[in-house]
Amino acid sequence: MDYSVLQKDLDLFLEQTEKMQRQRKWQMLFNVLKCKVMHLGYKNHGYSYYIDGKQLDTVEEEKDLRIIITKDLKVSQQCKQAYAKASRMLGLINRSIKHKDRDILLSLYKSLVRPHLECCIPAWSPHYVNCKG
Repeated sequence: MDYSVLQKDLDLFLEQTEKMQRQRKWQMLFNVLKCKVMHLGYKNHGYSYYIDGKQLDTVEEEKDLRIIITKDLKVSQQCKQAYAKASRMLGLINRSIKHKDRDILLSLYKSLVRPHLECCIPAWSPHYVNCKG
């Protein structure tokens, strides 16, 4: 039941975008190849959906605006990625700086490491405490 309703909505959406394009109200084409489906929930049957006769790709995770969304809606991938980037930056600082003055290291940490750890915090904090994976 829900499958047919969603497919009907997709068909209607495509019809409306084509209509707007013909009326020159939109000057941007809709790219069906960039559309994807993520099936959420354990009871989801995983139906295939189509736009303009093309089957939409099914994905397990997707990254949008630097936030990783997974089909189980857990944030562990986001945390692992942030942790890995911060670790790489710490390694870079350690390899590059000969004179390890406290003020210099603190300044480098605040500007190069901490932004990776704080990136997208509103998307997952405080729901995931152990961000090392």
